[in-house]
Amino acid sequence: MNKIFSLLSGLIFGLGLTLSSMTNPAKVIGFLDITGSWDPSLMFVMIGAILICFPIFYLLQNKNKPLFASRFEIPTIIKIDRRLIFGSAIFGMGWGTVGFCPGPAISSLALLNPLSILFVISMVIGFYSSLIFHTTKKSILYK
Repeated sequence: MNKIFSLLSGLIFGLGLTLSSMTNPAKVIGFLDITGSWDPSLMFVMIGAILICFPIFYLLQNKNKPLFASRFEIPTIIKIDRRLIFGSAIFGMGWGTVGFCPGPAISSLALLNPLSILFVISMVIGFYSSLIFHTTKKSILYK
């Protein structure tokens, strides 16, 4: 049942990204370009999401567990280190340069845009490269 609701949530999220044009890199770059021809329309998408999510989060804040899981998954690492800052900077530069972040990029695959496909392939290679580097570095450090 959990997998069905996860799939349904992902489909609704992807549909929302597509309908709001967040899968269009030019629209996202226009929103990020505050010194040029700024396009504020995505701000209204974000405000709409906040207006829908805020009351739901408020109502569910005292729950002991999620509706479709055995427990809440809360991050245990709270330290801000060099790797987090470096990774965030790379993410921000990529998002600002290309106009895609992972969610909209994956959603845009349904449109069969060649740039979306290239971006997602590059993103997956980057994920796995980072994973391999991190695992190798960790094993070298802890021998």
